[in-house]
Amino acid sequence: MIFILKIFIRAALWLFCSDINVNNKHLLNTKGSLLIIANHPNSFLDAIIIGTQYNRPVYFLARGDAFTKKHHRFFLRLLNMIPVYRLREGKQYLHLNEFTFQESVRLLNKGEAVLIFIEGVCVNKHELQPFKKGTTRILEAAHKKGINPIIHIAGIAYNQFRGIGKKVNISIVDLILTRPILTPKDRVEFNKNAFSILENNIFPPTQPTYIKKSPFYYLHLPFYRLIEYIAHKKTNQTVFFDSVLFSLLLFTYPLYILFIYFILLLIGIPQSIIFGTLLCIPILSKYTTI
Repeated sequence: MIFILKIFIRAALWLFCSDINVNNKHLLNTKGSLLIIANHPNSFLDAIIIGTQYNRPVYFLARGDAFTKKHHRFFLRLLNMIPVYRLREGKQYLHLNEFTFQESVRLLNKGEAVLIFIEGVCVNKHELQPFKKGTTRILEAAHKKGINPIIHIAGIAYNQFRGIGKKVNISIVDLILTRPILTPKDRVEFNKNAFSILENNIFPPTQPTYIKKSPFYYLHLPFYRLIEYIAHKKTNQTVFFDSVLFSLLLFTYPLYILFIYFILLLIGIPQSIIFGTLLCIPILSKYTTI
């Protein structure tokens, strides 16, 4: 199920983003226990983009308030997301973080990959925010059990934070630990070192997104404007616009293609031509944004 969903999401990202560049692509094939540490400029889209680049399942730590609704929990768990709670979600939830950290260590012990956003907060900026304690808590617990995961620092950056056609740069490097994290001093030194590496590993694309107003642009315009409006209404004054927009398009675009299918069928177009047309529409629409 996860494998099929990942293929579907990769196809959707291919349409949603005009370009995703990954530096040090060979690291995407890393095997064994792996902790990926990343910045967090664009909500759940960061996790989706980084996670789908790796050629293996990746588990993510995501803000706990997103798991409050049943259908949200179902979808997020399909994406291997694990809730982590902050004080603003309520003190009554903070005890659940002990499970989150234990689950992260358990996954690392099994040789899995875990992605954590070390800032612990998302803002639509590429400037790093102060690091939270979650990453070092996981590493300390892992090291005390003799688990020594490979550590990747992943800097992700966008040329824009709203809308389709965005260009994305991801730069991944290895972080080599000289000693395990066992004391508060070790935690402070780790965060200081990680901050320096991550700060120098964020490269926002400088090219703006250009949308060509081809026939495919006008074919999609009414549908896209409707989905964009819904995403805006649901996420006004928050950092979730891109994530909600992507999710809505992910699930509604196939319905829009189905709608076009029935329109062409009603006007008498042969099915062989319809299927060819429907195949070409998303592929050629990709090139309306450059």
